Amino acid sequence: MARAVWSGAISFGLINIPVKLYSAVTKRSVRFNQIDPSNNARIRNQRVNAESGEPVDPDELVKGYEISKGNYVVVTEDELASLQPRSTHTIDLEEFVELAEVDPIYFDGAFHVAPAPGGAKAYALLVEALAESGKVAVARFVMRSKQYVALMRPVDGRLMLSMMVYADELNPASEIPDFDDLAEVEVSEREREMAEALIESLSATFDPEAFHDSYREDVMKLIDAKASGATPALEGPSGPSDDVVVDLMAALEKSVAEAREARGRHPSKADQDDGEPEAAGSGDDRTGDDDPDTGTRGSTKDSRGTSERRSA
Repeated sequence: MARAVWSGAISFGLINIPVKLYSAVTKRSVRFNQIDPSNNARIRNQRVNAESGEPVDPDELVKGYEISKGNYVVVTEDELASLQPRSTHTIDLEEFVELAEVDPIYFDGAFHVAPAPGGAKAYALLVEALAESGKVAVARFVMRSKQYVALMRPVDGRLMLSMMVYADELNPASEIPDFDDLAEVEVSEREREMAEALIESLSATFDPEAFHDSYREDVMKLIDAKASGATPALEGPSGPSDDVVVDLMAALEKSVAEAREARGRHPSKADQDDGEPEAAGSGDDRTGDDDPDTGTRGSTKDSRGTSERRSA
């Protein structure tokens, strides 16, 4: 049973809609404990003084901010508490924008926004109004003593809250010197056509179910096998290819040909029309629109004034 991680109300104008937040993402990973192989007992981490080596009681620890090497400013819990944002238990919708205006680099996790008792009618109205307008709401709210900014959008008749990072948390591309080399690069028309043909050859309708963490699955298979008493055979990881790309055009043409050959072997190829447009430099081959190959991906963390209002 899913448990709400936050409860409060959506607030915009003079409207309050009681809601609850439920985590939309659960990170999947294989967690290990450090153990002593002599008796398989777990290892405990102990806090010690870096200079004396003596253990320190956790209750005696204080927070310090390093302003220079070895020089700290101590900040008390009371001082921090006095600066924490006031929890209003409201998700304040501050403005409405086009989703296309927001770069995905700002997204950082998501929550399902569910109506709380008494809020279903106003909730449904907000969902329909957002869907009809084509806009998303920029929101601010406080959760666990931290202020967040997020986007609220309608998804299949319900609301989704996509957490966001702040602009000053992004690492600017201008600080990465490797991008400077791009200024001297020239791409020919033929190279661009072949690159576009390769993209077309690998184009498909996105299916998130096709992507999964194969490493995590393999680790769990290994653990299950060892738990049952088996001794799995180990295979070394496949290293990077030693091939060096010298001729970019040749590599593009070979990639397009291999992609088309792989698509042609797919069972759904027989169901496709013969009238599909030909990609540049492709001869008579046609591209399909089949399912993408499976792969792996990693992912999301927790993200970020009120006057009297009357309930909707």
